[in-house]
Amino acid sequence: MNKKIIITIGREFGSGGLDVAHELGRKLGIPVYDNELITKAAQDSGFSAGLFVEKDEKRSFISSFSALFTQGFGSYSDDYMSEGGLFKIQSETIRKIAEHGSAVIVGRCSNYVLRDMEDTIHIFLTSPMEVRTRRIMERHSLTEEKSESLISHKDKSREEYYNYYTFGNWGKASDYDICMDSSILGIEGTAEFIIRLAQMKGILKEGDNE
Repeated sequence: MNKKIIITIGREFGSGGLDVAHELGRKLGIPVYDNELITKAAQDSGFSAGLFVEKDEKRSFISSFSALFTQGFGSYSDDYMSEGGLFKIQSETIRKIAEHGSAVIVGRCSNYVLRDMEDTIHIFLTSPMEVRTRRIMERHSLTEEKSESLISHKDKSREEYYNYYTFGNWGKASDYDICMDSSILGIEGTAEFIIRLAQMKGILKEGDNE
């Protein structure tokens, strides 16, 4: 593959987003960044990776509440500043990765961070609740009730995180090139569809995934 391509993937929890990302990476021969991105951000900043894990794709209620009441006085809580600073560091890392070469980047508002960059394609993946619940039950050995509860919690956290830092709406179609149900084509079929879409946009050439 001669031309650079950046694929960002937003996803509902349990929709198979990370599986699709790794399938894309395998087919295109390019790196995939998910948890690896947290480690890289920590390395770039000198902070502990554990700090990024703790704040990963979620915001604390306390910091949001504090920010609401302190903005008018020109100051922010220390916790709010730490979250905002970590988001900035992570965003800078995402941009460095994208500038360096081809990559698949999962979550972390990457479609927003790279919204002005060329040769990008932004995807949001969803699936019916019953499909996501079954996947989480199998993957984490949880009951149906606990799986549904975890999905609800994770989706809420991702939505609040995305909406706060981007001033947008998580999963809104206009923020992506395409929103699709990954259960229709399956993991491999979804990856192939995304590659075909990139070819139609002129980012990839025919045969780049062969």
